[in-house]
Amino acid sequence: MRLLALLIPLVTAAAPSVPPDTAPVDCHDCAEWNRPQAPFRVYGNTYYVGVAGLSSVLIDSGKGLILVDGALPQSAERIAEGVRALGFDLRDVKWILNSHAHSDHAGGIAALRRMSGAQVAASPAGAKALRLGSTTPDDPQAGFGAAMRYPAVRDVVTVADGGTVALGELVVTAHHTPGHTPGATTWTWRSCEGERCVDVVYAESLTAVSAPRFRYGADAARVQRFRGSIQKVRTLPCDVMIPTHPEAGRVFELRARSEREGRQAFIEPGACRAYADRADRGLTARLAQEAEGKVE
Repeated sequence: MRLLALLIPLVTAAAPSVPPDTAPVDCHDCAEWNRPQAPFRVYGNTYYVGVAGLSSVLIDSGKGLILVDGALPQSAERIAEGVRALGFDLRDVKWILNSHAHSDHAGGIAALRRMSGAQVAASPAGAKALRLGSTTPDDPQAGFGAAMRYPAVRDVVTVADGGTVALGELVVTAHHTPGHTPGATTWTWRSCEGERCVDVVYAESLTAVSAPRFRYGADAARVQRFRGSIQKVRTLPCDVMIPTHPEAGRVFELRARSEREGRQAFIEPGACRAYADRADRGLTARLAQEAEGKVE
């Protein structure tokens, strides 16, 4: 018994510790979202490296890599493994861009920056939330309080609406699309295979989701901005769309088709319009529910 008692501290000390910036956050859907997903090429220099329920996209400029979104804190190592599985070096990631600063899309960014040494970029409102490691008071989900926390990200570069992040000949453009969060951002770039180049849209969440007692309809200007964001996504040049949650598009269905038809299967020129139309209907339904007193 004495020997066993002596061994227990040694075994405990030898167990690998989890870095604080990858400590899991808990939520209703987190385990399902964070299921492993094998990485794959989408089109040209664009690759999916996210987990099963949360998108993360890698873009190869030839002069370094740009990563868009970091999913959950517990997703960070899976994303890193995906980058490596494609034959890339994580240290070649020079920029990490964020769609919106919630734990399911920004939670892994602190760890991925630590692993790669990359700079992080977001909209001004998104950068403010990233630095907090939580929602700002004007976020529709701020009422969830401590449940929204994730590892904070310091020294975030801000990108204006229509501003760009460039690496080599790759140029990624920020389109501010506030609504789901105040700092929500859709990112676009061009990807080429041979002589064919397409417009890729990393489509921000456009769902009217909130904490209890929040009312979108209480602020007409907020609703107008949200409608404007939906319209902006609707009218973007859009050949390939990757939404922040893959199930909000047809990412894995198209991936399966691409194995039979080639990567042109990902080209769907009407995808952004359909995505925006669904969001518009969703916002209209939410406002109607609020007016009828059917929202918590």
